[in-house]
Amino acid sequence: MLDLQKAGIFKRFSAFLCDAMAFILLALCLSLILSSVLGYDDYNKTIADAREKYAQEYDIDLDITPEEREALPEDVKQRYEAADKAYGSDPEVARAHAMSDVLFLLLVSLSVLIPMILLEFVLPLIFKHGRTLGKKVFGLAVVRSNCVKITGPALFIRAILGKCTMETMVPVCIILMILTGKLGLVGIIVLLLIVVLQVVMLIVTKTNSAIHDLISDTVVVDYASQRIFESEEELLEVKKKIHLEAVQRADY
Repeated sequence: MLDLQKAGIFKRFSAFLCDAMAFILLALCLSLILSSVLGYDDYNKTIADAREKYAQEYDIDLDITPEEREALPEDVKQRYEAADKAYGSDPEVARAHAMSDVLFLLLVSLSVLIPMILLEFVLPLIFKHGRTLGKKVFGLAVVRSNCVKITGPALFIRAILGKCTMETMVPVCIILMILTGKLGLVGIIVLLLIVVLQVVMLIVTKTNSAIHDLISDTVVVDYASQRIFESEEELLEVKKKIHLEAVQRADY
């Protein structure tokens, strides 16, 4: 009666896919809204218009690879360098590039952070027992390792510190740094280590717990068959009752 009714891998994976689809849909919608509100597309249009302007003015294609540039005839290469210099010294273009870079980081961060908070923290508070949309659909819940219901602070640690920060935002930041050339092989290695650590934890722990469950002392269980205690006191009373019944049977 006090045992953890650990959720099956198939159900957990199905719930994960459901939550992932909801996250992607919400993140895409939010990114489109924020992009329009913050003027991200306008700055990119300014950059594109400027490239087209200097390309036409110098009769050169600015969107070529370094290899293609080296293969240009000398006179064409000089026009390319002049166009590139004019483009690079344009203050409006410099401002547009700076704003575009800042807004891109802001858009990615908010488009990941806000859906994660809504789906992994706010919604489980509404559904109770740490149940996300996917967990509710597939009949799963989250409890403390002693079968007591998950509290707000524990859910915060699990969802915000674990899932949102350690397992999502940190990898996203590493990926962005790799794409912008600030991290190379080191970033890829760190990402792989995070993935390997997550997989190892799921395999070797008795409750098949991910990092976010380990730091919050929680377990994903089958909601229908798991008895969830409202408090530590209720759990203690039940244990006392079971012990008393056991003693009475032994005496008999």
